[in-house]
Formats: sequence, C-alpha cells, structure tokens
Amino acid sequence: MLDQITPIILTYNEAPNIGRSLERLEWARDIVVVDSFSSDETLDIVDRTPQARTFQREFDCHLNQWSFALNNTGITSEWVLALDADYLLTPDVISELRNLTSATDVDGYQARFVYCVNGRPLRGSAYPPVTVLYRRRMASYQQDGHTQRVQVHGKVETLRAPILHDDRKSIDHWVRAQSRYMKLEADKVYESDWRVLGWADRMRKMTLPAPLLMFGYCLFVRGAILDGRAGLYYAFQRLLSELLLSLYLIERSLLGRSRRAADRSEKTLERTALLETRDREGEPVAHSRD
Repeated sequence: MLDQITPIILTYNEAPNIGRSLERLEWARDIVVVDSFSSDETLDIVDRTPQARTFQREFDCHLNQWSFALNNTGITSEWVLALDADYLLTPDVISELRNLTSATDVDGYQARFVYCVNGRPLRGSAYPPVTVLYRRRMASYQQDGHTQRVQVHGKVETLRAPILHDDRKSIDHWVRAQSRYMKLEADKVYESDWRVLGWADRMRKMTLPAPLLMFGYCLFVRGAILDGRAGLYYAFQRLLSELLLSLYLIERSLLGRSRRAADRSEKTLERTALLETRDREGEPVAHSRD
C-alpha cells in the first residue's frame, strides 16, 4: 500500500532531525513538508529529497498547521502518514505498511514508539501511542493542550512494529520548547473540570505529586534505570517537564486568587463611595448584607 500513502512532516528548525527522517521515506512518491519559516538548514536538507514538496506557513497552533497540511497542500492519495521530524521508520514498519491493504474496514492505524536518547533506544518510556496513518477523508484535527490530536471517524487499529522517536536537537532547544508546551498544557488542565480529566491530568491538577510520580514511573516502572545514563537523562527530562507544568498551574492559581481579591476590593470601594455619596446628599442608605 506504499504507493497510496503521502507522508506529512511539520518542521521548524529541524536540521538535526529532518534528514534522517526523510532517508526512511525513499519509498514515498510524494512527501509534504509544512515549514514554519525555519532559520536553520532545514529547507536546504528537504530540497535534497526530490519527491518532497515544501509549503511555508506562519505557526499559530498545531491544530491549524496540521489542518493546513491535510487540506491545503494538494494531497491526492487516499492515505496520509503524519510524522514529526524526529520520527524514524524502521524497516519493519515500512514492510508492514507495504503489506497493508486499502480494501479493509480499518480507517486508521496508531503506532507505539521506542524512545531514543542520542540514538540509543530505551527499554520503555512514557511516550504514548499516536495515530499516524489514516484515510485522508476520514480525519480531522483538534487542539489538545500543547499539541494536536487527529480524530479518525472510523475503526483504528495498532501497527505491530514500533516507530523510533529520536530527537537530536540540543537540550537548550528542548527546554525552550517544553516551557511553551507546558504553558499550553497548564491552560488545558487548569480550565478543565476535574470530572472530565483523565487520572494523569487529575494528578497533575494537584501539582505536588505529579513530577515525583512521573520521575519514579519512568525510572522504575518503565525501566529507564536499566538504561544507565541515557535512562536517567530521560527520567530527568520528564521530571523537569512536569515541574514546569506544576509551576504554571500554581501561577494560574495565584493569579486567580489575586483577581478575585482585587474584584472584592473594587466592589468594596464602589459600595463605600456610594454610601458616602448618599450620606452627603441626605438620601436613606440601604445597607447590603453582602
């Protein structure tokens, strides 16, 4: 089914990753790259792949970027393979895609991931499965916290072979990105009712236990402790992400209390001014019980 699939990749300053990702897509007849005006060598690297078509769009949110890629880039294939620039297809994944058939009642496939640290695969991670392959006409995107989520209006199954997640960008870039992502994630968690959140986000809403639980989960439950320095590096990454999220949630809580206190103070001042005005004018004053 490879000839019926168009890979889509979003990029912004992905020079450390995009070349390795495109090397695994030599089988594709058409590749769509939607770039957010990269300032590094990303586009030069993409230009070396003859079947890649590049579009540039100013980034506003993941929802709009993916929707543009899906609907406004002239894709004609029935199936779309939605990839991040640091996703690497293994030979097993490519073989599985080749053997899929379009004549099926399945409209999408999600993939599991093997997380890598500088090329070293970890035994486990907290990275969730993602729907990466779907029929174009059966899919739409929605914003979900800091990222997007594709909604496939039909049956979704899971690919047997996992995809590699191998981001080679610097730790400075990662920290800046996590700060942006966790700020958006905090908006989602803070504004959502407790009852509609999953158990993980409910824990995050409590702020204190989430970072420590994530660190322990990655290190011991997912087995990162067995991967030496690479596993410890990953566990500390997840700890820092959750700490940032907790800080943003606490900040929002403090700002909310400050606003409520300011509103109460403003109402008190307005009431006092009204009472003083009526007292000067000799009008009877109706005292509120509030």
